[in-house]
Amino acid sequence: MNSAVSRQHATRNLLQSFLLVVVLLAICGLGGYLIFGPAGFGMAVVAGLLALLLQPAAATRMTLRLYRARALRPDEAPGLWRMLALLAERAGLPSIPVPHHVPSPMVNAFAVGSRRASAIALTDGLLRRLDVAELNGVLAHEVAHIAHGDLRVMGLADYVSRITAFFALAAQLYLLLSLPALLAGSVQLNWLAMAVLLLSPQLALLAQLGLSRVREFEADRAAAELTGDPDALARALMRIERVTRSWRAWLMPGWGNPEPSWLRTHPLTEERVDRLRQMLPPQRPLDAFMIDRFPERPERHRPRWFPGGYWY
Repeated sequence: MNSAVSRQHATRNLLQSFLLVVVLLAICGLGGYLIFGPAGFGMAVVAGLLALLLQPAAATRMTLRLYRARALRPDEAPGLWRMLALLAERAGLPSIPVPHHVPSPMVNAFAVGSRRASAIALTDGLLRRLDVAELNGVLAHEVAHIAHGDLRVMGLADYVSRITAFFALAAQLYLLLSLPALLAGSVQLNWLAMAVLLLSPQLALLAQLGLSRVREFEADRAAAELTGDPDALARALMRIERVTRSWRAWLMPGWGNPEPSWLRTHPLTEERVDRLRQMLPPQRPLDAFMIDRFPERPERHRPRWFPGGYWY
């Protein structure tokens, strides 16, 4: 592993994450101050701290239930459990994330929970399309998210963005109710403050998206260190990109207007792969990672009735 490049990326990611969180809190605090004065600023800060400290377990169960995720027992998927046990130990997690199977052909994985109680959901499409080394890289990426507290940080960012949107809505209502008085000239309005309030949700969203991209870069870097094989994660990212790319993108690469990088939740795959390749040459992957795959067990679903007929 190229440790110098890894340390450079880690320092930059940490600094960017800190600055973006500060920007988010500043936008939220400014909105509270402009609406409610100093008390509003204090309310915004307290709400942000509560969002950082509190993380309800119900949200984790609700998310897994929404995706119809089923927990996999160690006897069902011993390979996944051994991989996760080793990754959790190397990442310093107090408990092993519980693998869950999502009956979906989409190629995707996500983590939920906290450092002490977490779960990693893997779709059926992901488990059947990636080889063992690539699957190791994806699991390490999700374990890195858990170990770094990214789920809590991104939850804070989402919560702060919602508070900012509430302040903007309050500003819109105030403007609407004050419109007759404004037209009569009996009320003066600070238009600069009003513009800041109305634009604050968009500014908070941009900061939130930037934070998400930085945390993805950091999870990639940490995953490469956990497995000692950055090339495996790079291959997994490219394979997922090929599978999920639409047929229009293949037939007409220039079709449509691709969204700018600053409007993406994830960095461009090419940029992520380039950063991972900079960490080469890889260490020899651990022997414990070379293990069996998730057993193929077809999922059976009962037909559901819709106005147009039955769907399976």
